[in-house]
Amino acid sequence: MGNKPAHKVLVVDDEEPIQELLKYNLEKDGYEVKTAGDGARAVEIAKKFHPDLVLLDIMMPKMDGVETCRLLREIPELQKTFIVFLTARSEEYSEVAAFDVGADDYITKPIKPRALVSRIGALFRREVKKTSPLSSISVGDLTIDRTSYTIKVDGREINLPKKEFELLYFLAKNPNKVFSREDLLQNIWGSDVYVLARTVDVHIRKVREKIGEDYITTVKGVGYKFSLN
Repeated sequence: MGNKPAHKVLVVDDEEPIQELLKYNLEKDGYEVKTAGDGARAVEIAKKFHPDLVLLDIMMPKMDGVETCRLLREIPELQKTFIVFLTARSEEYSEVAAFDVGADDYITKPIKPRALVSRIGALFRREVKKTSPLSSISVGDLTIDRTSYTIKVDGREINLPKKEFELLYFLAKNPNKVFSREDLLQNIWGSDVYVLARTVDVHIRKVREKIGEDYITTVKGVGYKFSLN
């Protein structure tokens, strides 16, 4: 990684051999890694460690991965953090629940450690490419600040989870243009992440709950657009 600071990764899994295997491979690739064996401990560590990425199992003692993800997304300093579920649970409802609470990716075990490290590297590279010179957008009483990953509605500051923010920002910088769910999946989640189309609807609903119903319009049978009144 040259002279750049190492990305920080928090590995959360109740199986110690998996923790150690992932830690070894990530550190070998230059990442700074901490581990946790349950969700409660993960939240405690994350508040001080401020990881750039969290690898999170679902089935864990004390607190499951979905609840852990929800709590991590409530920490303001982790708004830009990637949260990737790495789990043996392959049921659709588990995947939907993970994305509902703000996951960036959902990977089912088993997976080869080097393939996982490569996939993590791709996530960080995509984030760099998405950097835009347009750092702030203001429409009516809504201001979207990409630098701080915050929005203001009528002067009131709101922190959005990473994917909700990216979705709102993408629509707002392309006003009055209609995007299908597939377009939004491609632009926000990318082609290397398998996400259900329903996930877009869930994220749109959550954004509307926080900023109001006036900005994002549903175009029946087509998709969504950011409306300029």
